[in-house]
Amino acid sequence: MPDIFSEKQVKVKTKPEWLKVKIRSGEEFARVASVVRENGLHTICASGRCPNQADCWSRKTATFMVLGEVCTRACRFCATLSGKPLPPDRSEPQKVAAAVALMGLKHAVITSVTRDDLPDGGAAHWAEVVAAVRKENPKTVIEILIPDFGGRTKQIDTVLASAPDIVGHNLETVERLTPTIRSKAEYRRSLTVLRHIAEQGATAKSGLMVGLGETPAEVTQAMDDLRAVGVVSITLGQYLQPTRNHAPVAEYITPDQFELYRQQALDRGFTRVSSGPLVRSSYYADAV
Repeated sequence: MPDIFSEKQVKVKTKPEWLKVKIRSGEEFARVASVVRENGLHTICASGRCPNQADCWSRKTATFMVLGEVCTRACRFCATLSGKPLPPDRSEPQKVAAAVALMGLKHAVITSVTRDDLPDGGAAHWAEVVAAVRKENPKTVIEILIPDFGGRTKQIDTVLASAPDIVGHNLETVERLTPTIRSKAEYRRSLTVLRHIAEQGATAKSGLMVGLGETPAEVTQAMDDLRAVGVVSITLGQYLQPTRNHAPVAEYITPDQFELYRQQALDRGFTRVSSGPLVRSSYYADAV
């Protein structure tokens, strides 16, 4: 396997114009920030250094991150802290449910760090969060983005039993790059997780980052693999290096190439597709 972190692999060192985000904030941004802060909540918006945070928060949307802010894995693409997490906050389900109500969300997105330290990977806590949000916000669409739970279907079923509307698990990158980019994760295990989600009748969603050194043929192969296991919703976005300690950007993918990927995904039967430089799993999630 080639070393994707070598300097000569990095084709572009400065961001192109289409990736330059105009930061805007206002009353709604401040209100969302206040709800998150006052309820002691974590968001992937902040933890993941998402370029869309100001936009989303200004539109009264946020992606809640449960089970703490410290992950037991250390993926080369992710800015979330890694290490030894604290025990789950037992009041977190009610806090998230209250925050969804305060924000008046019609579509709530919830994700989590990976908790390999917990016997059930945090599955029971996940189920409590979804149940609490559903009870407090019966008309809200609940979308979740779950870890792989080590591929254990019992834990996945615990989460699915809480009846979320959309269940996502990100493939993140192509098969060749997975061992280098994703800590402790396996490409085929993630496909197995997604197959199980789809077989249980949930709307299965997944996401890919591009610009890590993959080829277009590898991206379309990943699309084929996702469709083969029943995934119907897909997001494709540009990988951005969060710090110097993370994998470097190998290439900035052009908007034209993202449009081609969008067409190729639709041609393969995906019913919901979002493809663009700034697209992330939860960006405009209510539309994807």
